[in-house]
Amino acid sequence: MDHNDGEHKDHKDMDRNEAEGNERASREMADFEGLLREAMQRQEAPLGLKQRVLAGARERRRAEQRPWWKVHLVQRIAASLVVVAIVGGFAVYQQGERRAEEQRKGEQAREQVMTAFRITNRTLGRVNARLAESSR
Repeated sequence: MDHNDGEHKDHKDMDRNEAEGNERASREMADFEGLLREAMQRQEAPLGLKQRVLAGARERRRAEQRPWWKVHLVQRIAASLVVVAIVGGFAVYQQGERRAEEQRKGEQAREQVMTAFRITNRTLGRVNARLAESSR
């Protein structure tokens, strides 16, 4: 047997194996496509499905809707809370401003008293000096 004959036989076997593999893959693909076609065929909806879906949608819509008076009540409560917060904040601000003004007035009065003490101290110092001179 020639070396080429062995190679030729190997190629034939490989070609046959490849052909069988391709044939098997084609059959598997055809089977898969058939199953897919079958699965994708239009099927009638079960009886009553439309009514159940629409009833469920109506029920959800009804549950989501609030009565008008509840909506307005919530809005009024929210607006009242905002007004109370603003008025309360303004009152606290004014109280702080009054406290700061009283503190400024107290500091001014303290400065005036200290100035009066310094003037009195100088005046008493001069009077003491005169008294000391006159008693000599």
